[in-house]
Amino acid sequence: MEQLHAHEVLHMMEGNSYTELSLKEAIVCKFGKEQRFYACSADNMDIDTLIEFLKMKGKFMPAGNGFTVDITKVCNH
Repeated sequence: MEQLHAHEVLHMMEGNSYTELSLKEAIVCKFGKEQRFYACSADNMDIDTLIEFLKMKGKFMPAGNGFTVDITKVCNH
């Protein structure tokens, strides 16, 4: 299976608010449970690892009772 760039998830998140659980469910629904992801500095990440990676990189900002993507922190390459 081909890995998808983490940007796919970040763009999916635009305009929506998530909890960690609802984000995981949305990723599974859109991309599948077994999908792997890569980013500039990591690859072969499963969904849980991807969410932790994105949190650690500061890609989320608070929104309502959860968080959304901080689109200003998405690199454009």
